[in-house]
This record gives sequence, C-alpha cells and structure tokens, in this order.
Amino acid sequence: MRTLSRRSFLRASALSGAGLVIAFYVPRKGIAAAAAPQKAPPAPNAFIRITPDESVTILLAHSEMGQGIWTGLAMLVAEELACDWSRIRVEHAPAAPAYAHTAFGMQMTGGSTTTWSEFDRYRTVGAMARDMLVSAAAQRWKIDPKRLRAENGYVYKGREKLSYGELAEAAQKLSPPAAVKLKEPRDWRLIGKPMRRLDSREKITGKAEFGIDVKLPDLRTALVARPPVFGGKVRSFDAAKAKRMPGVEQVVEVPTGVAVVARDFWSAKTARDAVSIEWDLGPGAKIDSGALEASYRELARTPGKVAVEKGDADAALSAAGKQLEAEYFVPYLAHATMEPLNCSVRIDGDRCEIWTGTQFQTNDQASAAKIAGVPPGNVSIHTTFLGGGFGRRATPTSDFVSEAVHVAKAAGVPVKVVWTREDDIRGGYYRPMFLHRIEAGVDAKGQPVAWKHTIVGQSILTGTPFEAVMVKDGIDETSIEGVKDSPYLEAVPASRVMLHSPRNEVPVLWWRSVGNTHTAFAMEGMIDELAHAAGRDPLEYRAALLREKPRHLRALQIAAEKAGWGSLPPAGRARGLAVHESFGSIIAEVAEVSVDRSRIRVHKVTCAVDCGQAVNPLAIEAQVQGSVAFGLGPVLHSAVTLKEGRVQESNFHDYEVLRLHEMPHVDVHVVPSQARMGGIG
Repeated sequence: MRTLSRRSFLRASALSGAGLVIAFYVPRKGIAAAAAPQKAPPAPNAFIRITPDESVTILLAHSEMGQGIWTGLAMLVAEELACDWSRIRVEHAPAAPAYAHTAFGMQMTGGSTTTWSEFDRYRTVGAMARDMLVSAAAQRWKIDPKRLRAENGYVYKGREKLSYGELAEAAQKLSPPAAVKLKEPRDWRLIGKPMRRLDSREKITGKAEFGIDVKLPDLRTALVARPPVFGGKVRSFDAAKAKRMPGVEQVVEVPTGVAVVARDFWSAKTARDAVSIEWDLGPGAKIDSGALEASYRELARTPGKVAVEKGDADAALSAAGKQLEAEYFVPYLAHATMEPLNCSVRIDGDRCEIWTGTQFQTNDQASAAKIAGVPPGNVSIHTTFLGGGFGRRATPTSDFVSEAVHVAKAAGVPVKVVWTREDDIRGGYYRPMFLHRIEAGVDAKGQPVAWKHTIVGQSILTGTPFEAVMVKDGIDETSIEGVKDSPYLEAVPASRVMLHSPRNEVPVLWWRSVGNTHTAFAMEGMIDELAHAAGRDPLEYRAALLREKPRHLRALQIAAEKAGWGSLPPAGRARGLAVHESFGSIIAEVAEVSVDRSRIRVHKVTCAVDCGQAVNPLAIEAQVQGSVAFGLGPVLHSAVTLKEGRVQESNFHDYEVLRLHEMPHVDVHVVPSQARMGGIG
C-alpha cells in the first residue's frame, strides 16, 4: 500500500502499458447540478487501474483512519465493476484539486460525509470501467457488447471468457462511455453485505504505514517546545546546554516555539527539555476552568442570540401546570488519538513533500505552499493511514502540518516533527466546554408545553473558512445542532433556544459528532427528567413525543425490544435509553448500568441505527461499537482542565479514556431503511 502522485500514476501507467487506467470526472450529484456551466471538461477526479496481472487498484480521495472506507468505497467500485474481490488493492490518492468532493471545494475526510457523498461517484467509476472492458472484449470477438456479460473479473460470451487483465490494455485505448446504467439494488452482490476489511492484515502484521512509521534518507526527528499557555510567545531562549547533548544537530525558533532537531526521537526529546525558554504568556495565563464554568452559568441566565423562536415561551412557561429546570455541563475534551500527531517534511528547491496522516489535504497543501514559498501544485502530500482522527487531524489552521513545514524550512533538512502524548493532550483544539440551561413547563398529563433553552460555549467555526456559510447572525450552527432540529421541540407548542458564544485563547475544534456530543446529552437528559416528573415510562414518554417521527420511533422501539425493555434487568442493574439524530443518521441506545459506591459501571449497550442504505453492515457495527467506547471515556472519566492557563492533564493516567475492563458488551442492530443515506462517523 503506497501513495503515488497523480502525475506519476498516469505517466507510469501510460508508458509501461500497464493496462487500463481510467481517469475521468464524475460529477457530484446535487453539487454539480447547481454549479455554473463549465467551458472545458474539469480535471479527472477518480482513478481505477487494472493491470495484466488481474489486480484492480482503486485510489481513494479520502483518508482511512479506522472508519473502514478503505473497504467501503472499494465495495462501491467493485459492485459495478463486477471484478474479483480478492484482486482489489487500495491506495490513498495524492492531494490535488481533482479530488475535491465537498461543497467547499475541498479534499477532506470528516463530517460523516465520505460514503454518502461518494455513493454515486464510485459506483459510476466501476460501471464505466466495466463497460470499457466489455467493449474491448466485443471488439476482439467481433460481437455486439449487449450479448456479453461481466462477472467476477471476466467477460463472458457463452462459455468463452476473457479476463480483465487480458482486456486491460485494449480497453485503455477506448473512450469512456458518456453514460452508464447502474445496477438496481435487487442485483447488488456486495453493497449491503457484511464484508471483512481489506486493511486488517496489514494492520495486524504491522506492515501498514502510519505517519509515525515514515522513514526517509537523512530524515531527522524534531520536537517543539510550545508555550505553556495558549496564545503565549517566545520572549527569549538559551539552547547552549541542549546543543551539547548527544544526537542534537540544531535548535531553531519557529512561530509555535523552539524546535530541537536531532538524529532520533529520544535525543530530540531530552534536549528539548533542556532548552531554557522565557515566555511571554499573554492573557491566556488567566484562564481557569472553575472560573470559566461559573461565568458560563451566569451567562446562561441572561438573554443570548435567538436561534429558535416558536410561540411565546415565557407565557407558556408561566401558565404551565408544573415547571422544571436543569443545567447540563460538559468540559473541554482532547481527541487523544492513539497515534500522536506527527508530520514528515522534505523541502527540495521549489518542491515540498509531506508524509502524514491528515483529514484535510486541500487545506494542508495550501498552508504548506505559503510557508515554503512554492506553488500549491509543487506540494505533494503522501497520506498515510491515520492512527485515529476524530477531527483533530483536520484543523483550519493546518497546525501540525504548518509547524512541520516551518521546522523543515528553518532547519534546511528533512524532518519528522513528533508530538509526545503530553504535547497532544496539552496541544489544544479541544471539544469546547459547554453549558446548557433548560427550563420546561408541562401540563397536567406531563406533556411539555414550553421549552426555554440557553446554550453557552465557544464557536468552533468563527475565524475559519466555514464561518461565512455556517455562522449566521452570530450563531454557529454546530453549537446548536441537535437542539435546533430536535424532534422533541417540534412537539412542544412554545420554545426558545438562545446561544452565547464567549471567546478566550483556548483553541477549539470539531470532535467526533461535533455539537451532538453535548446537545444529545442535554436533550435526552431533560426528556428523562420530564418523564420521571410525569411518572411515566421513559420509552412510552418518548414514543408519544415522536409519533410524527417514524424513523426515530422505529429505532427506539427496536433498541428497546432487543434490550429486553419492560423485563426486569439483572439484580443491581437498571436500564436507560435515548435516541438522537446526527449527520442524517438516527441511533437509539439502551444502556444497562449499575452503581457501586458512586462508581458507575456500564455492562451492556444495545444499539439500533438507521443510516439509510447500509453499504457494509460490519463496518457500521464496528463504528458504533467504537463510538460507545469513545463516548464512555468522557462520560465516566475524561476532562481537560486549566489552572492559570495551564492544562493540568498530561497523559492517560490523568486524562483517562475507557479501559478494556470497563468496555461493555455492545449489540448493534442495523435498521433496514430506504431513507437518504446519512453518516456513521
């Protein structure tokens, strides 16, 4: 599994007569239709290579970071190509405008967009390749292509057959068809079937290359000493002691701090610790988590920017038979990917090469070009496997990539900048701290008649390229997603949702499922409070509010049924449930929990997920199981806290994630659905 540049890929294939290489443009459904008419054909954005040895190589415009698209996107191509699945190979595509696939014109992986955004594109790619191979066979046999069929890597004429490898070079000389017919769902042989992952063997055996595995001739390792508080700057530094240490070659200043360049990691790490730095801390040194939380609670009692207004919430609340209020608080959270951040850079004349696991190729390429002083087209990004992303490897500032380019430029040698776990936990770009204050009024039957909801938390989009589209009238859509569009609010006659977006020096970022990480917690927590106050079963109470939302209701009922809701749980345990829509998918869960001397233990989680058409049910199951593990870390343990601007946590001993012995049994039920495909990240 290796990455080729687009230019090298085409040149090597064409000159070597390697077989069929398809490079063409497949429009994005919906986006392309809305675009202005184009005077010239756009650049190719999809590639398949079929060689005489029968291998089929698919280039992905996206990044594989454990979510399973290495297999899922290949399934889409293979379904229409009708190839031998055992012959499929996958590679990360290079960074190039041709691979942009979002409305923002970016090549990226995030927002739970990959599978649904590529569902038509990648199937069309496979169908075009199949038709070209069939046409090549028809020319050889001098027969109408309609009398032939493609199956499992062969084109058949009755009992006669020609393999794709035999036809590849002839097919390469043909023009791609202007239009293709895609299979009907009833004819699918791969889509919707559980498929084992293509990258498992390489990862299990250690052959798969992650960014931290990259080795290059003369590659040096660098570690950066960064300010102890966010927004701080280097005032002065003394590197004399560090420069005398074994293995150390250079100490250079970069915009983010002081970098030590050495022959190996440990030499760089110990020398970095020996650099004496005087910092200009700035206003970030005043940040304290406790004080910040207190200020949020005060702010939540004041009017904010109105995001939702239906009826007269104040009057309805005053007239309600009973009033309830609650506050839901969540701390800053680090992404804590298993592979810490790293980036290797080599600058050679007017060219810059980068090796890293990134979710944001377009942004990183532009940032690197600006720093290196070269055209974006002269920046090659070799995307490796990512040892976890969750949004951290997709920063609008391209922070860890930009920093590595700065170090390589200052040092004048190829460098791999490595972050320690402590650097990673204390490096910022956190899920923001949020506070929700909810006041609800219910009638005599316990039904909600009024809902006032105030949300306080930093905007993750302000100051980014996404602000112009997703921040309107000062309201960051990601701060209110999951509340603004909640099906529960649709059932409440009067509601008001307000938002405060205070600012400080702590850098914040999207974090797996973004705003839903806190809005689902607040909404479902309050609904449970209302059910409890009404003396009603939590399932029955939700079902009454969701009677006009059949997908939500179905997922909730399936999860409840599979979990044995209504029967007695094992002694000492209780069950709770919730349902939420995130990125177009609906998931319901039932948790079986016990409490022993204030210690919460989750024993079992039963999940039902409706994500529209399921491409690979096994990948969905793995994603949901992983999401339960990822989510339980913050629920039970994880929090980033600051005192005098300094992050107090440093490693997994104090920024705790879920441990193996705490992992519950997780049952996942994929709900058959014809709804529009959503995301599962």
